[in-house]
Amino acid sequence: MTAETPQQYTPAAELENRIQRLQRLLRAQDIDGALILQNTDLFYFAGTIQQAHLYVPAEGEALLMARKDFERARRESALKRVVPFSSPRQIGDLLRDHGLSFPKRLGMELDVLPTNLYFQYRKRFGDVTIVDVSHGIRMQRSVKTAYEVDLMRQAAALADRVAAHVPLVLAAGSSEIAVAGKLEAFARGLGHQGFVRMRLWGSELFYGHLMAGASAAEPSYLASPTGGAAVSPAVAQGPSFHSITRGQPVLVDYVFAHQGYLADHTRIYCLGKLPADLTKAQADMVAIQEEIKSMALPGTTAGAVYAKAVALADDLGHADHFMGTGAARIRFVGHGVGLELDEYPFLAKGQEMVLAENMVVALEPKVIFPGVGVVGIENTHLVTARGLEPLTRYPDEVTLV
Repeated sequence: MTAETPQQYTPAAELENRIQRLQRLLRAQDIDGALILQNTDLFYFAGTIQQAHLYVPAEGEALLMARKDFERARRESALKRVVPFSSPRQIGDLLRDHGLSFPKRLGMELDVLPTNLYFQYRKRFGDVTIVDVSHGIRMQRSVKTAYEVDLMRQAAALADRVAAHVPLVLAAGSSEIAVAGKLEAFARGLGHQGFVRMRLWGSELFYGHLMAGASAAEPSYLASPTGGAAVSPAVAQGPSFHSITRGQPVLVDYVFAHQGYLADHTRIYCLGKLPADLTKAQADMVAIQEEIKSMALPGTTAGAVYAKAVALADDLGHADHFMGTGAARIRFVGHGVGLELDEYPFLAKGQEMVLAENMVVALEPKVIFPGVGVVGIENTHLVTARGLEPLTRYPDEVTLV
């Protein structure tokens, strides 16, 4: 790690607070305990992603059962009870050894638990009823603690440094992938963890997207308004070998991952002068962002935010190109951000989830012009009593190089 990004362990008080919030959820749903397995949730509740099972009883102290690597898990996690184990067959005995009753109703993360493992656990646990606690966990994680907000502010500041570095590596005739490599190397030097976690099955992202002109407007499978021509059908998203030329909009949609926490960030660059119609469309997307920032107050539904953005885009003449075109259009204008890129809330059509203070959302109004390019803006924002506070602060207007 560099001096700028020293390795950091989650404090004991922070983990204790998170576990207590989960325990209140378990008691409210008459669940005896939860068994946490997924890496992101393990990190959130235990401060480590070593191979482990975290058992959180509805009452009492959590037990982290670590397999590989136990010593590292014990060093990384501030939980009081961290014990070694070699097989899930030991779970019952370990719980009893530490004064915990084996649950009758057990919560698990059924949104991400592989089906084969689910059947194995159901067989192993006998008469235990397994229920899904993933929604409750994701709701809890959507509202950030002060500790998390501080880390996300740090991630946002680093994202701004990456954005400021783009003009130093952008050059006419260079391929998208070559420029992306230089920018990613710079981000890595700042302490970027190198991969971006997503919860949705089949979703993955490597740093983000750097794409120019028509290449950026190429749709893909990804739950994103942009896709990219990519270097191969095996990837099917992101930068390609397409050469960057003057006068094209260059989309840089990158995520900075700092100490696990993410900041999502899009800016538009251009070598030379951007055509007038694209310049106007960019200004329109910034205007939509400003309108949304003031109306996205605690208590507002996520669906209302989306509806407002669509109405504004229609009024500005972008009905056919806002957040994609035709069947490739995405029915959201933003998403929650935290340890994963696709956290609650989704600022999506018909979404009834209500915004709350200290949620963190990436707001990303964009216009896609097939065969021409993409313009738009994305900033990571903190939900406050006054509306959305931007955490990423690099200038929103097009950066001309």
